[in-house]
Amino acid sequence: MKAESIPDEGREEHGEVLDRDVVDELKTSYLTYSMSVIVGRALPDVRDGLKPVHRRILYSMYESGLTSKRPYRKSARVVGEVLGKYHPHGDAAVYDTLVRMAQPFSMRYPLVDGQGNFGSLDGDSAAAMRYTEARLSKIAEEMLVDIEEETVDFVPNYDGTLKEPTVLPARLPNLLVNGTTGIAVGMATSMPPHNLREVVDALLLVLDNPEADLREIMNIIPGPDFPTGGIIVGKAPIMEAYHTGRGRIRVRAKTRLEVGKRSRIVVEEIPYQVNKANMLEKMAELIKAGDLQGIVDLRDESDKEGVRIVIELGRDANAEIVLRNLFAHTDLEVTYSIINLALVNNEPRVLSLKELLKHFLDHRRQVVRRRTEYRLRKSRERLHILEGLRLAIERIDDTIKIIRSSSSPEEARGRLMERIGLSERQANAVLQMQLQRLTALERGKLEGEIEELTRTIRELTEILQVPGRLERVIREELVELKKRYGDERRTQIIEGGEEEVTDEDLIQRKDLVISFLHSVNPRLHSFLHG
Repeated sequence: MKAESIPDEGREEHGEVLDRDVVDELKTSYLTYSMSVIVGRALPDVRDGLKPVHRRILYSMYESGLTSKRPYRKSARVVGEVLGKYHPHGDAAVYDTLVRMAQPFSMRYPLVDGQGNFGSLDGDSAAAMRYTEARLSKIAEEMLVDIEEETVDFVPNYDGTLKEPTVLPARLPNLLVNGTTGIAVGMATSMPPHNLREVVDALLLVLDNPEADLREIMNIIPGPDFPTGGIIVGKAPIMEAYHTGRGRIRVRAKTRLEVGKRSRIVVEEIPYQVNKANMLEKMAELIKAGDLQGIVDLRDESDKEGVRIVIELGRDANAEIVLRNLFAHTDLEVTYSIINLALVNNEPRVLSLKELLKHFLDHRRQVVRRRTEYRLRKSRERLHILEGLRLAIERIDDTIKIIRSSSSPEEARGRLMERIGLSERQANAVLQMQLQRLTALERGKLEGEIEELTRTIRELTEILQVPGRLERVIREELVELKKRYGDERRTQIIEGGEEEVTDEDLIQRKDLVISFLHSVNPRLHSFLHG
């Protein structure tokens, strides 16, 4: 049926569009698509530092019991659980994400403990998911702790059959310590990893002094800390990136010079996210083409212990000039772009370092408050039951008489509520009580539990009501996190990164002799001799 033959009032039920400008339609559709990509796939949440696929993998593994103390399970099983329950997209995308979370050269603190071939610095792909095995790493469990205590909101999954968390409780400041990358529609994020000890100390500083400035924070966090180590050249670009949320830093390999019969440059660490095999291939091509002079041999002696690239130098080669040429023409030195773009209340925002710290602390305040309210409610409910049991035991003769003379549980419940003064929940608990609770030992345990619950309720109430008490809980948990998982900084930061290497710096200085020969050419003779 043609649109012209349908009256205006009937077009809606036939699914026809009355009037719609194609430009407006494209704008609306593109905006809807872009926001779906930004919020639902490409950018991390500022609170737990995770994109939806990362969060779903971790939660699915937790829900399946794949904790750090349980046996490994096939990665294919994990991927299947994630696809079937929470993330109905391609299995390759889910597995690639899982693989990256298990790579110690990709994440500063891996969230997945992998067993099998999970790829290498040379860009080798991981083995197929049917061969590898995985479970949560120990530090990943800090992302999920307290999730069953109503600390975060849950929403229906894609088909409405299950619930999934909108964010994880995240005791670990994951966004700062592991960083992230992502490309959305019209925007991208590139956040570097940091050292856990330094991040925790900076969080404690901001917790104690919310007015702390960037210089004070950078006295604690001098810069990123990459899993592959390396050297960051220049401190000013780091400060600029931390202040504005955007910047570019230079990261170079860690090298040392071995002097012997023939000197050699040994590369011990390479820049973050550099493919070692591709770097060596390009290096070999430049040597063969004569663009890198002074190098007579190139070997990759890397093993499970770490990176070791040996660059043999010629007898007359100047090691400093050769190294500068390597930095200028190969990935032994790269530029790392920092874009601290994350979702804040589902809106993309570029954030400074201090803002990132504050948003994490705000999240922890909410989590600890909700956890405390949950525990307080459960403690009060349990105390209410115990007080009913104690009252029933104190009047045990009346209680037994009422139960024995009642014709049904419903009648017994009503008479207990009326004569003993119990609530409905207390009466139900009395009816379900085992006879062993009447012994002197059990009565003593009952009194002890009541006393312990009373003390717990008082402490939980203080956390919610006494100023500064909640922050003290956050501080204690952060200190424990640092003590348990903190390690030494891997990336060195040096001064002097502001100047650029010029072409003259790449020329080896040699003594030259220039001689002029007498020419029989009259024109040349007159030019030389005036």
